[in-house]
Amino acid sequence: MTTAPTASKSSAETPDDLAARAAELVRDAVLGDLARRVIADCGADVGLVGVPEPGVARAGGEGMVLRHWAGTRADLLHDLPVPAGTGLGGRALAERAPSWAPDYRADTTISHHYDAAVIAEDLYAMLTVPLLHDGAVHGVVYASLRAVVPFGDVRIAAVTRLAEAATRALAGAAAWRGAPVPAAAPPPATGAGGARRPPAVPLTRREHEVLRWAATGRTNPEIAAQLGLTCNTVTGYLKSAMHKLGVRNRTELAVTARESGLLD
Repeated sequence: MTTAPTASKSSAETPDDLAARAAELVRDAVLGDLARRVIADCGADVGLVGVPEPGVARAGGEGMVLRHWAGTRADLLHDLPVPAGTGLGGRALAERAPSWAPDYRADTTISHHYDAAVIAEDLYAMLTVPLLHDGAVHGVVYASLRAVVPFGDVRIAAVTRLAEAATRALAGAAAWRGAPVPAAAPPPATGAGGARRPPAVPLTRREHEVLRWAATGRTNPEIAAQLGLTCNTVTGYLKSAMHKLGVRNRTELAVTARESGLLD
């Protein structure tokens, strides 16, 4: 869903262009990882993330489009526009609060604009959590199951924690993109001859390569195909990079790598 940066563009881009493009890559990586992690960490069958976009809202309200997904079998939920107030995700967007239904199809408190897509995916239970920062919504994450399941406090809290971590990463990327470099900021540490000093725990060339591709939102199989490696080898490089940088998941890895200058 994202494309890697190309050398041909870089010469024509200004520093602001590069910062904006890198921030978008971080955003895509964070949201793509979020969709996958609600499956891996929270036991969902399908993970979706809606991203606010202009032109989707009705009557001057807000709206979003489902831009990231994991675990889907059909494509009816892909790139689906969701105005605020419609369906379960639209309600979370409008109310700025988590919303859930143990049986989406039978729930009488929500609109049923998307029943065809939900039925095509054989989904029943659904939980939606908005990604909130300073009153603004950066997106809405969906955790859906192919069974009628009451959502307990443990699962709701787990999805909420993932949403909060993703929101912090998105807010950091947005602030970094929009803020100029402070005039009083200290220069980067340098070694002899003015060369930039590497991180205290340097990554190997392969770890750095895999990290850069992961930060663009590529999956392990996609990275493996690009670099001519096995999936297990890619997983090993990512785990090693995470250990060296002291992070726990791909979201934190992308943000920490950017803050450390590893993606410059």
